Amino acid sequence: MPLSFDMDEQLVQRLADEIDTNGFARLSAAVPEADLQQLRAWTDEQALKHQGEYFAYHGEAMLGDSLLASYWSDPRFRSLLARLYKHAAHQEAASERIFPVLRCVQGNQGQRESNSFHYDASLVTALIPVFIPTEGEERGDLMLFPNLRRVRGWVLFNVIEKALLQNKFTRNWIIKGMQRQWLKPYILRLEPGNVYFFWGYRTLHANKACSADVKRATALFHFGDPHTGSLATRLILRINQGRARRMSNKAGNQPPASTQG
Repeated sequence: MPLSFDMDEQLVQRLADEIDTNGFARLSAAVPEADLQQLRAWTDEQALKHQGEYFAYHGEAMLGDSLLASYWSDPRFRSLLARLYKHAAHQEAASERIFPVLRCVQGNQGQRESNSFHYDASLVTALIPVFIPTEGEERGDLMLFPNLRRVRGWVLFNVIEKALLQNKFTRNWIIKGMQRQWLKPYILRLEPGNVYFFWGYRTLHANKACSADVKRATALFHFGDPHTGSLATRLILRINQGRARRMSNKAGNQPPASTQG
């Protein structure tokens, strides 16, 4: 079943304005309850294969038999992401392809994968909560440093910037800064049923830690890489997919990894 929303220019403008102003926008009650239950059942099946540990599925090949395929193939959803991209980039996207990811944070490995601040390769990121813990202090809330940077005209500058920020040393520094109240990200508590949008390329973000005994699963739809076609972009994507594949394969019995480059 497609996402539930009325597609028009007024909606696009509202979402874009909210992302520009607040760092994110929310499309409330866009995921039907029946869809949410189906997504949870499918995610539970995959989680069992990983023996309660973290996994991430990247690309259509790994998610094609899930309900998520009906979302990324929906022309209305694709049009919405394309119009948001045009608002942010002031030009059409070079490709209309949506790159899907399902990320499930659970177990001890899930704790290690939390607080991993990063910028997305895509300019527009849409997030659908599937499982969100509701109790305890470690619920995996989404942390955002919204709209910290502009779209870089030079791809090498983007690569250098990501390398300086997306490493263990810098992430530990960011965590210490938050603990000492020097850095204060916006904390967004996600609610299943909603769809959230933000400029993933421009916003430094991560999930907070989750207790090892809870499950936090989110579906992400990435749209519009400003550096589409560059060698650096292809290498970064392959590195990220390879890392996700190695982690997922620890539990065995996994579907083949996406070959998208």
